[in-house]
Amino acid sequence: MKAIILSVGILVLAYGLSSPTIYKGSEGEVRFVSDAPLELIQARSNDLSGLVDVEKNRFAFLVKTRGFEGFNSPLQQEHFHENYLESDRFPSASFTGSFIEDISELSAGKHEVRAKGRLKIHGQALERIIKCQLRWAPPRMQVESSFTVLLADHQITIPQVVNQKIAEEVQVRVALEMAQQ
Repeated sequence: MKAIILSVGILVLAYGLSSPTIYKGSEGEVRFVSDAPLELIQARSNDLSGLVDVEKNRFAFLVKTRGFEGFNSPLQQEHFHENYLESDRFPSASFTGSFIEDISELSAGKHEVRAKGRLKIHGQALERIIKCQLRWAPPRMQVESSFTVLLADHQITIPQVVNQKIAEEVQVRVALEMAQQ
């Protein structure tokens, strides 16, 4: 819990506290699916925090990699943390960026928007544009996004012996519930 509070605090400090329309929260989930020819791997984490600054049009989220669970076996989870994400060395994954559309002009309701920023996984940051769905009913906001991650883009290598069990492209879904601060 302290890690979540600290993470959200760092994100808030990074964007400043001047805006009265900041939404932040730690209620949500990150899911990923690796659909390879010989194995389907799915995992999820609720160890997520994020914020939206409406006036500055900023969006960020952070997930602790050790929070992922739901693998097919404990050994698979161990390999995920030790061999692929190297969770001790890279304890979090994050996205930090801005919405392309000006969300400060949006009314309450459901909106399709895009966020441009840096997706950082396994210590490797990559400029990305991700599509997001905002559900805005002040004082609450939900942000959902689905996107793919190419493991090679983040220098995550798959040993030849398991290349039919781990997909080179992983589907990620982020769902975050936030409250106005």
